[in-house]
Amino acid sequence: MNAGDASDKSATGPSRVRKIIHVDMDAFYASVEHRDNPALRGRPLAVGHGRARGVVAAASYEARAFGVHSAMPSVTALRKCPELVFVPPRFEVYRAVSQKIRDIFARRTPLIEPLALDEAYLDVTDFLAEGETAASAAEDIRAAILAETGLTASAGVSYNKFLAKMASGQRKPNGQFVITPKTGPAFVAALPVKKFHGVGPATAEKMRRLGIETGADLKACAPEFLQKHFGKAGGFFHAIARGIDDRPVRPDRACKSIGAESTFLEDVFSFDVAREKIAPIVQKVWAACEHARMSGRTVTVKVKFADFQQLTRAHSEPAAVSSTADLLRRSLALLAPLFPPPKGIRLLGVTVSAFEEGPEMRQLGFEFPAGEA
Repeated sequence: MNAGDASDKSATGPSRVRKIIHVDMDAFYASVEHRDNPALRGRPLAVGHGRARGVVAAASYEARAFGVHSAMPSVTALRKCPELVFVPPRFEVYRAVSQKIRDIFARRTPLIEPLALDEAYLDVTDFLAEGETAASAAEDIRAAILAETGLTASAGVSYNKFLAKMASGQRKPNGQFVITPKTGPAFVAALPVKKFHGVGPATAEKMRRLGIETGADLKACAPEFLQKHFGKAGGFFHAIARGIDDRPVRPDRACKSIGAESTFLEDVFSFDVAREKIAPIVQKVWAACEHARMSGRTVTVKVKFADFQQLTRAHSEPAAVSSTADLLRRSLALLAPLFPPPKGIRLLGVTVSAFEEGPEMRQLGFEFPAGEA
């Protein structure tokens, strides 16, 4: 379904139907690298580090054909694709390109909700020219992105955020898909729940054990049943199974946390070494907090062991983090009880959350690289 518009009267009620576009850049980081280095075009490429402890941050479609994907250990990726080319990430370049794309969005609507550097929701309900459809607006946006950045984007068009997100993955790469209120319920009914945005692997497996494998299965479940097994998320699942999602597009969504992590070339066993390793991570996080003019009361430390098992420890204090030294103190206090560890530590991470506004801090969105499609 490549034509049409999400403008039919919705089964969700008599109110005016919204027109939401989800734009998702195609293999964004890898595509930027292909664009900037013609010698790499057509070759399987991974953004990341090919060393023993490296992890794939992003993979080109040529690499994905071999089963390479983001978050995969580099050694596994090279085993699957011996011809794989690794290039180090250039996040400052990706952010600059992302801003150009954001400027293109802003020419069409002020209602833009970024999800990451490479994707965003746009509400164009009140910002279409006479006779223009949301589908044609999406086509124009994608054409402008290609003309001004040399990169392709895919788009989903629908009457709510959930279905627009689902639609954007239907014609990747460099395509778009429309889900109207008339076709939405059937689309959801046929969709495997493991592909639902908002249903992770653990939840999908739990649903499978309960006999829920498709949208139709989910729709057949009573609200009480879903709430019993999935808590507050049960209401959300009950709604999206019917193609209902009333969440608004929230412009300039404030970030809820700022964090960083690092994988080590050698496993860490001693607290002294861990203290040395976590210090630059703390410095990076606090620098990002200062850049965003934000700070929070909660500090979380993430630990991943050599066998990839991981745990987190968090603590909140009455006052927000005030400096690098303060963040380091709080991080070490969370880390110390874990030593001596039962096994080597391969990764440490630090996150600040529970942001609050103070005399020198104000809420500003600060985007960090996320997964990409």
